[in-house]
Amino acid sequence: MELTEDELIEEIRRLLSGEEPGVVVGLGDDAAVVEPGSGASVLTTDMLIEGVHFERDAISPRDLGAKAIVVNVSDMAAMAASPRYALVSIGLTPDVEAAWVVELYGGMRAACEEYALTLVGGDTNRSPAIVLSVTVVGEVAPRRAVTRSGAQPGDVIVVTGALGAAAGGLVVSRVEPARAAVCLSEPWGRDLVDALARPVARVGEGQTLAQAGVTAMMDLSDGLAKDLGRLCLASGVGARVELERVPVAEALRAGAATLGVDALELAVGGGEDYELLATIDATAVERARSELDERFGVPLTEIGMIVEGEGPLTVDADGTTRPLEPAGWDHFGRA
Repeated sequence: MELTEDELIEEIRRLLSGEEPGVVVGLGDDAAVVEPGSGASVLTTDMLIEGVHFERDAISPRDLGAKAIVVNVSDMAAMAASPRYALVSIGLTPDVEAAWVVELYGGMRAACEEYALTLVGGDTNRSPAIVLSVTVVGEVAPRRAVTRSGAQPGDVIVVTGALGAAAGGLVVSRVEPARAAVCLSEPWGRDLVDALARPVARVGEGQTLAQAGVTAMMDLSDGLAKDLGRLCLASGVGARVELERVPVAEALRAGAATLGVDALELAVGGGEDYELLATIDATAVERARSELDERFGVPLTEIGMIVEGEGPLTVDADGTTRPLEPAGWDHFGRA
């Protein structure tokens, strides 16, 4: 890197400078000073680590910067909260060029602008691998945050959007170059890679679902199978998922044969969709579906029901019932 740490920090400060609502002291001081909102504070943090969450040659720095912000904003969406401020700390390897870092922060800035979020500080350091650690502070009306623990037997299980595209993108990124080129020559291949690199946080959708009366909600970061199991555990309930109802991304369906994968299996067990998984009283589903479609053009699909018991079960088209194995991303799982 041709810049010193102070020079790099100044370049980042210049890139992110500007008057922002609620910021009293922003970038460039020992700490940020912001004005508290009128609601309850919501805080979340997440890391992206080279070799664990991403490969440097498989994603542009701009997309990586945006994704680092979006995955945290998605946690806000799951709580029906509004993101306000972000802190970003990065660990950089000695071979990283200053231009790469500037592009990274350009992606962060673009994502912050999209979600009305202000980046107010952070830290830079040397690291044996690139590490991005983002903390986001948001707010939600007092006692209005939606958690994982409110699901009740009889509630309908719903998901926004479609599932499996990001998992398909991961498959494309890992095939040999010749096959990858074939995949990327097809619209479905580009859509899958874009889904992995450029996720969307469902902030407005989460707030709309909260207003419609969802009883529990979380974002699908580690896969439907694993995340639904977590929601069941937090709520002390069981679940029945009708597999034929799970909304599989069209791009994944189109490319499954070429990739040699089972589209439904990836939709259920793959991660990084960042769609919302929620439970809601059956009488409120139509209202929620209509409002999501009218406001955002985002579908809401019923995939099952919360039941008495422990953990999720799947129901095949022929009525066969079996446990939903917790496939999906596990940071501490065996390779």
